[in-house]
Amino acid sequence: MNLAPLINFFYLPTDEILRRLILYYGWMIPAIMFLKGSLMVWLSWRRRLFFRKQHFTLLAIDIPRGNEQTPKALENMLAYLAGAHSTFNLIETYWEGKFQLGFSFEVVGIDGYIQFLVRTPVQFRNLVETAIYSQYPDAEITEVEDYVGTVPDHFPDPDFDMWGAEFIPVKMEPPYKQALPIKTYKDFEYEYGRPEYYFKDPMASLMDLMSSLRPGEQIWYQVLLVPTLMDWAAIGQMAIDNVLGNKPKYKANIIDKFLDWILNLISQIGDLVVSVFGLGEAIPAKTKEEKEEQFKMMNLLPIQKKQIEAIQDKVSKMGYLGKIRMIYVARREVMNKPKAVNGFVGFIKQFNSSDLNSLKPDTKVTQTSGNYINKLKSVIRKKNKIMQAYKGRDDSAGRSLWYLNVEEIATLWHFPIETVTKAPLLQKTASKKMEPPMALPADEAINDDIELDQFFLSALEDTAPVKEEELSEYQAADTGSEDSKFHQAPPPSNLPGA
Repeated sequence: MNLAPLINFFYLPTDEILRRLILYYGWMIPAIMFLKGSLMVWLSWRRRLFFRKQHFTLLAIDIPRGNEQTPKALENMLAYLAGAHSTFNLIETYWEGKFQLGFSFEVVGIDGYIQFLVRTPVQFRNLVETAIYSQYPDAEITEVEDYVGTVPDHFPDPDFDMWGAEFIPVKMEPPYKQALPIKTYKDFEYEYGRPEYYFKDPMASLMDLMSSLRPGEQIWYQVLLVPTLMDWAAIGQMAIDNVLGNKPKYKANIIDKFLDWILNLISQIGDLVVSVFGLGEAIPAKTKEEKEEQFKMMNLLPIQKKQIEAIQDKVSKMGYLGKIRMIYVARREVMNKPKAVNGFVGFIKQFNSSDLNSLKPDTKVTQTSGNYINKLKSVIRKKNKIMQAYKGRDDSAGRSLWYLNVEEIATLWHFPIETVTKAPLLQKTASKKMEPPMALPADEAINDDIELDQFFLSALEDTAPVKEEELSEYQAADTGSEDSKFHQAPPPSNLPGA
């Protein structure tokens, strides 16, 4: 093999080497960029075609009366829903345009009435209903019309105004920092006072806020969830490396694998030379990096120990890619932005931890506010974008999706515990369902009890009927009782399930 041309090439002046490299191989960079861009455009088009064929349904959930289930029930439910995850081959991905469909878990407050909802692809409806009934047997699930059609799609509007934003982790980039969890429902459990108050439900503040809405006010709270692969271990390890001050090890590409193979080959050849020529036993000595790693592990700070334990706990559970949106929309004459917006931000801040992770409004991209330059146009554009994204349950609009495990999701969205949450207009089941008694008589037993039935019927026939005058007096007295002074207005027409 003649290597003279290659050797002579590297003896050329530096500027000549660069000129020839650009002249001979410079076309490869724009060609690769063009191919990558074309592939992205093609994939986006195929996915739009696939999405147009999909059908979705909106399910209103009336929570059981006297609900005592903690968010642990929601955690189990979400782990079951992870069964909706699918994998696709190259043909399905790049030709048919298939991608993972997700769910939208929502809470809406309209004119003071509150409703929990789940929007799901129709093929996953049975999965959702089974997941809910398995944890909440007394719940009632009803398919309803979408509530978002009662407000405008475009702003400014003469009758309505709005505020909206996505809420994102403070530690979001690089992605491995998302392995740091927010506060979960376990941080709201105490062992003081009466047993029914051991759990301080963080949903209580949101229920109180939505219950205080006046006619014409609406708060929409949306948690988008997309089932994903269980690649938590790699993300968690990168986060732990970052806590320890090490450079996170990313997934190796083809070039990295090739270089590792070359280095391992050189190391094996060196060990072979040592053993063949009797230069001693090839014992791999501990490198300086390994010794430093051991020193770090033995001298961790308390905050580092807490973060590592929290990361390991988070990645040990099922996870989703998620996104949080909130919209406050109201008629202009009743709009109270400080109460609604500041109240919701306060609800979100309950889950913040300064030494782990926190949530905040996305002020840079999605929040309906702007800088002083072209502020009005910027705000109008953001209002229209987030309204359209919310109505379409679009998980690709706005910020990118971020990692949440089932414990975090159950903390952010769960049915409130009735003993600690007072929301009189929260939609609940009409009554609590009970199992039939064990001694319920069968057909034969009913036939044997005919004589007893006749005895009661004869007793009823002998009873004097109540006079209409007495009945009207009793009803009038009951109407004037103290409890009857409180009249509940009918629910709004656009409330799901109303």
